[in-house]
Amino acid sequence: MSDLASDQSAAKRFGFGQAGAVSAALALLICLMVADLVTGPAGLPLDDVLRGLMDGPAAEDRRLAVILWHLRMPQTIMAALVGCTLGIAGLMMQTILNNPLASPYTLGFSAAAGFGAALVILFGSALPVAMWIGVPLAAFAATLTAAALVYLVARYRGASPEMLVLAGIAVLFLFQSLQSLLQFMAAPEVLQQIVFWLFGSLLKASWTSVKVMSVILVVTLPFILREVWNLTALRLGDGNAASLGLNVEALRRRVLILVALLTAGAVSFTGTIGFVGLIAPHVGRALVGEDHRFGLPMAGIMGAVVLVAASVIGKAISPGAVIPVGIITAIAGIPMLLAIILLKGKR
Repeated sequence: MSDLASDQSAAKRFGFGQAGAVSAALALLICLMVADLVTGPAGLPLDDVLRGLMDGPAAEDRRLAVILWHLRMPQTIMAALVGCTLGIAGLMMQTILNNPLASPYTLGFSAAAGFGAALVILFGSALPVAMWIGVPLAAFAATLTAAALVYLVARYRGASPEMLVLAGIAVLFLFQSLQSLLQFMAAPEVLQQIVFWLFGSLLKASWTSVKVMSVILVVTLPFILREVWNLTALRLGDGNAASLGLNVEALRRRVLILVALLTAGAVSFTGTIGFVGLIAPHVGRALVGEDHRFGLPMAGIMGAVVLVAASVIGKAISPGAVIPVGIITAIAGIPMLLAIILLKGKR
């Protein structure tokens, strides 16, 4: 009886420790978001930013209100939303594939979004919709198409993790090849637009894109929460999960759809951003373990931390011409990935 009480006490302490880690990560994210609002070409002091946040968009200082609420705030919030989305999508993908290198980029979702956006940028003048609407819509549609291709190919050969990964790699190379074809066909000025979109940038973030991204995250969140225990059980292995009454193939199908929706929404407005969906889940698991009740929030928060930090670094390095966040995450992600590989090797 005393052993049982001891186990329950240890479980409670562990739960409080996980909740504390999530809270600390959230506090770090808030600090980074404030730092992101402070940095930029206009060079606003911290006290001006805090005053502008308190006064709101209708502040008497119109210059401060415009810079803070119409330029920087949408970019900062978009960075947090996209990073959170990619972190959650990456953890779910690594879980259903049982592959530490899985991410939305691995299965070709990001490459498909890039192809869809490049297609509209190249032929947008012939479309009946404005470019700012057509590009994210095309990226969203192409990402869902890639998800459908991955699942259909894997379903034909059995929807095992190995088949999903192989199908994803094939789809990745397919859309990368189509991207290269469009870039070869494009005129120099159009090619510049395509390449800039593929870099991954927050500069075109607006309150409209923030609202759309928020709606996508809010709509998918209940379905994600419903799978929390199933995803945690799946970490025990397919056989153990099936013995608990879990339909593993159906779970992979549902989660793949959720990952496609999250990724499509994330990259539709910001372009291709690599390594966030790969690194954030590893950091989250290292901090809170395999329990997805804490792992999913932590992966989302760490994804937001990585992307907001990349935004701060990009502004600090080149205030006049902000470096796209996709470049920063790619450069920073390489040593982080190597560190994860080395740490896992030691274990």
